[in-house]
Amino acid sequence: MPVSSELSRKSPKLLLSIGIVLFASACAITPEPSDTPADDSTTEPPLLFRAGLTNPFELVDDAIRRVGSAQPTASEVARIDPPPAEIDLLGRAVERFSFADCPDGSRAARWAQWYGERPEYMNRVLDRAQPWLYDILGEIEARDLPGELILLPIVESAYDPFAYSHGRASGTWQFLSGTARDFGIEINDAYDGRRDVYAATRAALDYLAYLGGLFDGDWNLALAAYNAGQGRVQRAMRRNAARGRPTDWEALPLPRETRAYVPKMNGLGCLFQAPERFGLELPTWENLPSIARIELDGPIDIVQVSLKADLELGELVVLNAGLNGHVTSPSGPHHLIVPIDRADEVQASLQSLPELPEMAYREITVRPGDTLSGLAARHQVSLNELRTVNDINGDLLRVGQTLRLSAPAEIPAASEHQALYQELASLQQQLLPTRRFQHQVRPGENLWLIARNYQVRVADIQRWNNLGQSSMIRPGQRLLIHLDPPSGGTAASAASSTISYTVRSGDSLWLIARRHNVRVADLMRWNQLREGAVLRPGQTLTIQRS
Repeated sequence: MPVSSELSRKSPKLLLSIGIVLFASACAITPEPSDTPADDSTTEPPLLFRAGLTNPFELVDDAIRRVGSAQPTASEVARIDPPPAEIDLLGRAVERFSFADCPDGSRAARWAQWYGERPEYMNRVLDRAQPWLYDILGEIEARDLPGELILLPIVESAYDPFAYSHGRASGTWQFLSGTARDFGIEINDAYDGRRDVYAATRAALDYLAYLGGLFDGDWNLALAAYNAGQGRVQRAMRRNAARGRPTDWEALPLPRETRAYVPKMNGLGCLFQAPERFGLELPTWENLPSIARIELDGPIDIVQVSLKADLELGELVVLNAGLNGHVTSPSGPHHLIVPIDRADEVQASLQSLPELPEMAYREITVRPGDTLSGLAARHQVSLNELRTVNDINGDLLRVGQTLRLSAPAEIPAASEHQALYQELASLQQQLLPTRRFQHQVRPGENLWLIARNYQVRVADIQRWNNLGQSSMIRPGQRLLIHLDPPSGGTAASAASSTISYTVRSGDSLWLIARRHNVRVADLMRWNQLREGAVLRPGQTLTIQRS
């Protein structure tokens, strides 16, 4: 996790492949509904749960595997510049490896063995990674970076774009919001670029290139800084130097997580260099892209794209995980990631999409002392969004000036596919980080230790994850943890109670209202908040449940 100084083709099957990615997910087993139409005559898409879906956690991986099997047409291959080398995709990456080192008996060698002894887990993660590897590797080559960096998301998130850590890091590359914005990632009500693998890849590799230069090409130090923060690593180096001690990463007093992080990366590098040494058989994939990036002129409705282009909405959601709703961000980035074998259909569909309803905005008034950057931070939007929505070129503001902030797009009430929009909204509430956190079980952990860490009860963890009293957990497994579970009482009493909510870093009134299914106006009224009120981490808000 970097630390700052702060993607069957008919709409009736659209949503059966979406869910929350877990390390322990298996192949999708939910059968297709028996009454799914066999032709195009339907005018009423089935709802998400029509197939009796009770466990959505296992289905994202199924969608991403279908995307990974997409093959470019001959004409698309001819347009690739430079032409693909005659080598498999993973082999192309390994050719760029430069720092992985695993002496016998070392921690790195033990991590290589640990991953090598878990082929089912590694195959799941690699299936999840495959659609992105061609693009990521191209960006690594463009920056002349070590090939091992293609493995970093395995350690960070298991290539899960919806991963959200207890420390509020998000996405495949596990960015904190401050670091993300420092490297040009857009975060607003409609979109979180940390979950956009395409955008986050470029930011992460820019950051890693910077760290590589900062530490004079010592990639163990650079990786330690990516995990623990460059300031912490530099301070540890200065302290050691002042005491006449070595300044290589192994000699530094770094956090326990970081001291495991670097050997993990080295171990993965050795595993991919010599999989036979550690008993793992790696897949062989053609050195070809599986996804394509479609440039857009402005915001679009992805439900309408899926219907017009005859493309599974589940694949769109998985490949465009940065979206918070059904409309792409008004302030950009204006792109859509799609399976490469559907790119032409998607491109053609853009010409016939219905017009979006007029964008809704909320307004704020500039007060004495306000700055553009301060308003952006206060309202949890980017400077780019403020400038774009308000047609501002510089930084000059006037007291009393009214500025507009784009509001989240609402479900179109008159749409014949309204049920589909509602199911998508419901599912995104499960996919996106709100009150739930996915904890990765580490070696040596048990439910008691995990419960103590999050200050919850073992019984709650068992209930949230459908675990029996004797159920075993294993390293790499993901458990759902409710960060702010409601206080005790029956469901009926909880539904009519008043609860207290503690504001967390990155929260906005809109996000808190969405989590609790209340209106922003009510949230402001209950807490006597004025327009433009600043939320601070640790602040307590009252929420009335009726």
